[in-house]
Amino acid sequence: MRSLILATALAAVSLGAAAYTNPILPGMYPDPSICRVDSDYYMVNSTFQYFPGVPLWHSRDLVNWRQLGNVLDRPSQLPLGGASAWFGIYAPTIRHHDGTFYMITTNVGDNGVHNGNFLVTATDPAGPWSDPIWLDQGGIDPSLYFEGGKCYMVSNPDENISLCEIDPATGRQLTPSRRIWQGDGGRHPEAPHIYYRDGWYYLLIAEGGTEMGHSATIARSRDIYGPYESNPANPILYHQRRIAQDNPIQGVGHADLVEAPDGRWWLVCLGFRPSAAGSYVTGRETYLAPVEWGADGWPVVNGGGVITTEMNVEGAAATAGRPRNGRVDFASLEAMPLDWVYLRNPDTSAYALTPAGLQLRGAEADLTSLGSPTFVARRQQDISFEATTAVRLTDARPGGRAGLTVYFDVTSHYELYLRQNPDGSRSVCLSYKLYRLAHTVAEISVPSDVATVELRITSDADAYRFACSTDGGAGWLPVGELDTRYLTKDTAGGFTGVVIGLYATGPATAIFPYFSYDGRD
Repeated sequence: MRSLILATALAAVSLGAAAYTNPILPGMYPDPSICRVDSDYYMVNSTFQYFPGVPLWHSRDLVNWRQLGNVLDRPSQLPLGGASAWFGIYAPTIRHHDGTFYMITTNVGDNGVHNGNFLVTATDPAGPWSDPIWLDQGGIDPSLYFEGGKCYMVSNPDENISLCEIDPATGRQLTPSRRIWQGDGGRHPEAPHIYYRDGWYYLLIAEGGTEMGHSATIARSRDIYGPYESNPANPILYHQRRIAQDNPIQGVGHADLVEAPDGRWWLVCLGFRPSAAGSYVTGRETYLAPVEWGADGWPVVNGGGVITTEMNVEGAAATAGRPRNGRVDFASLEAMPLDWVYLRNPDTSAYALTPAGLQLRGAEADLTSLGSPTFVARRQQDISFEATTAVRLTDARPGGRAGLTVYFDVTSHYELYLRQNPDGSRSVCLSYKLYRLAHTVAEISVPSDVATVELRITSDADAYRFACSTDGGAGWLPVGELDTRYLTKDTAGGFTGVVIGLYATGPATAIFPYFSYDGRD
């Protein structure tokens, strides 16, 4: 893998400096959808069991993005009871029509209790967005297409791409659902989007499942209802072949197209970066590639259906810095940063930004519960990183604890925490939960005169390494290390990636003065 990255870098040098770096949104930002309004681009991603839902991004150059907010930021929009890494908000689509923004998606929560497609609207993409308008056509990954005063909805009920006309103001279905394409033979045809160009309706979908064999395929028709003919060169985006065998990006697919003001076309898609044993901890991320239309009228992605980490595209913007790195001093904040998320629907009374830092009041629900633990986190965006915080228990009884977690799902996470013991002492502990396996790996006594303990996690492709400090970070004591591969989709299942979280559990109130993250990829 390292030799491939070096070869890619040398090739980029020989061609001139690479214009931008993929992924454009690193970390768990899957299922991207994009639209353009004049010279402004807007993009959204799925969020599954996390609240708030569907981050909303803005860019002027397609490469550098700033989060404006979250589309689903109220419980009335986003009931997530019982959602795990398998459930919650699936792939969204964002579109703009006649002065209004539309976001359409699927909520699969509480084992299907809240299962359904819905849309929300806003005149300002930063919000507020409306409450859900529920839709009749089933399936997942719904999308909208506007034309001639009509609004069409496309999704995949029964794993067939189906189309109907809807009233977007009420959600009422105006025409029967009609099957228009089954894809090119790959399993799980999903993520459909319709575009119109040069007299053709183009239907872009994902096939192969969101795994190593993921891909993007496309068909076209002169009539929106079909029949649709498959592109003879399908799939147009696909890394499960020899040419991409050693590519550091795998599992590409679930794409959306956008035309720039200069007439050039681009594609955003998801992919992942395998680390240990082919698994990935950073989740499915957002990538960008140029698209050209051939003489036969079919789109070609990046010259041949393969994308790279270093993209040398004439006229593209350069990647600017790494704004995801840095330190958050909670005492200076009036609100949590937009990219931090909670599990399911949080009890907001358990969280407070105080002059001393972020205060978390422990809940009865812990990280093994499908309830609402007191937990707030940010995404792991690098295979190698260092994350540090400090914690102080201000009000704790025996069993109360608070600390730092590497979290994939309710069944799969590691915890480094400060615990209140029955004898009045305190300990730093390292524990894991891996399905039916749960164990405390290490326990270190904290001196009685120490109130605040520093906690640190460092990671590479193989392991998370945990350490603590009782002297303000002057010296660090190793607590243990745990394997990365157990916090991946291959082992833990689900559709998400790892987040780094702060939490409090049981009879404890904790203060976290700061959190720092240093990505090293």
